[in-house]
Amino acid sequence: FDLNPLAVITARVNYLLAILDLLPHRRGEIIIPVYLADSVRTPAEGSTLLSAGAYEFPTAAGTFEVPEELCKPERFDRFCSLVESCLHNGLDTKPFLQHLERQLSLVPPAWNDSDRARVQQFYETLLDLHRRGLNGIWARLLQNNFAPLTVGQFDYIVGNPPWINWEHLPDKYRQSLKPLWERYGLFPHGGIDTILGKGKKDIAQLMTYVVCDMLLKPQGKLGFIITQSVFKTAGAGEGFRRWEIPSPSGQAPTPLKVIEVHDLVELQPFEAASNRTAVIILQKGQPTTYPVPYILWRKGNTSFTPESSLSEVYEATQRYALTARPINPQEATSVWLTLSEDTTQAIQKVLGPSAYEAHAGAYSGGANAVYWLQVIDHRPDGLLIVQNITEGAKIKLPDVIEAVEPDLVYPLLRGRDIQRWRAVPSAHILMVQDPKTRRGIDEVLMQEKYPKTYGYLKRFEPVLRQRKSRGISDMLKKGAPFYTMFGVGDYTFAPWKVVWTRIAKIEAAVVSTREGKPVIPQETITLVACDYPEEAYYIAALVNSSLFQYAAVSYSQEGGKSMGSMHVLEHIRIPAFERNHPTHSRLAELSQEAHVAAEMGNEARLQKIEAEIDKAAAELWGLTPQELQAVQESLQELG
Repeated sequence: FDLNPLAVITARVNYLLAILDLLPHRRGEIIIPVYLADSVRTPAEGSTLLSAGAYEFPTAAGTFEVPEELCKPERFDRFCSLVESCLHNGLDTKPFLQHLERQLSLVPPAWNDSDRARVQQFYETLLDLHRRGLNGIWARLLQNNFAPLTVGQFDYIVGNPPWINWEHLPDKYRQSLKPLWERYGLFPHGGIDTILGKGKKDIAQLMTYVVCDMLLKPQGKLGFIITQSVFKTAGAGEGFRRWEIPSPSGQAPTPLKVIEVHDLVELQPFEAASNRTAVIILQKGQPTTYPVPYILWRKGNTSFTPESSLSEVYEATQRYALTARPINPQEATSVWLTLSEDTTQAIQKVLGPSAYEAHAGAYSGGANAVYWLQVIDHRPDGLLIVQNITEGAKIKLPDVIEAVEPDLVYPLLRGRDIQRWRAVPSAHILMVQDPKTRRGIDEVLMQEKYPKTYGYLKRFEPVLRQRKSRGISDMLKKGAPFYTMFGVGDYTFAPWKVVWTRIAKIEAAVVSTREGKPVIPQETITLVACDYPEEAYYIAALVNSSLFQYAAVSYSQEGGKSMGSMHVLEHIRIPAFERNHPTHSRLAELSQEAHVAAEMGNEARLQKIEAEIDKAAAELWGLTPQELQAVQESLQELG
């Protein structure tokens, strides 16, 4: 029984039924519960529902007690169906019990008077509800609601668990699941209460572990459609990548073997939904051994639809056989590095902690329409006439034209302003943050030195105080000025910076001062602060090299923020710049030439320079010409 990930694409019940028809030992009818089943809490809490030989099933109509003997996998569905049939036919309690004992072969000592009394009370309660017209499908509701507890365990499980982040779950339900997250080790770091509802944990992670634990037989296999982020994110995915089910009794955990992963992110198999789709195949009872086969699916030159056949989808796509392994060999739960086998040894030479630290740009807490400005004119008295930029702002504010002091108006670099080897600010920002105190400039000082600027900000005080950004709102609660920003330090004002966007492909460039002031990047930009130009150009050369780019692609979510995030330098090694190092100096010189060629729009010249940069980067990281070529080819192949 081969679990094919293209079941994701076809996504049709008929396909699943066809697979089931192929099972060599298929017997009996197929029952698909379609509502009310909670496959997270119900199976995991089964033991807590069992008391004195009976399961207690809480429902809106009260708590029903059903003898343990009737809750066995081979009996519970038949029991519920018989109850529903007898209620529908209006049978009294005595004939119902006779039918039940005969059809389910209930005999002492497993079946006793206590069990009989419980079932009698259960049936009479439902019969009373039925006769009063208060819903006639209680048995069906019970059957569906507690199906995960009573269906038993299976050799194969195929499914698409719900993808719902914590912030989208009802608070009461989140609280009820806290013990399960802890039990399965999916919060590997402390402070679960601070993470709960704020981290990007997805309930699909928890459901995967619960289903493997409670519903999958030892050595059984599970195929789940799951978000690709569980393989490529640090904090949110670390617990998931333990690949073991803890034992509540203190015994050895049950290992899970990742057999194969299929990356369908580019295919976008679900209509009208943009998500990071992947398929994982697990086996219970075997440990995961790296590398893991990782199949990357790409679109071809022809299109397909959810109605396409398997052969049509194969013809319309390309598949790349990669391998996956933790980016840090000493940390088994670290993010996955996915590479072609012939580039693995080469990229290992590039990995490691960098000598430099990356930071995010200045963050307004969603109030860009207050801080982002367009300079309209310079007044003779030295004041600037500015207008706030409201286009595309999250918080809708009116357009305002005001005169402000020039001291706190800095050139602003937005994401749209950055290209490979070229970054040109197109707007200005009101920078009212003290980089030493990491909060807004003291209000008394603002009023004394910058009264016009303070008056401008005062117009927006109600809006600025209502910002929900956690970092900013916490500071406001502690008495920080209402115009306080976030993500501003000494590095923000560095005279030289290497910058790239945190979203999608990394395209680095060097920026310095403009109008006599340092350029301030916005929060969607990653920056590395430098003291002098040669260092900045050296870093930009390495970041734009094929080797750095391929390493970043290999461990990041495609097109996601993690691609160019501040953490990229924690994994890709850039040695500290040395002026007397010939390769370092050569990279800095080539980078400067690349910036000039990019500004002039000379693509042919730029390609030659980039080829030289790749050679120098390979020399720095110790790669052979053959290894460099393999990386370049793989990067080009992956687009």
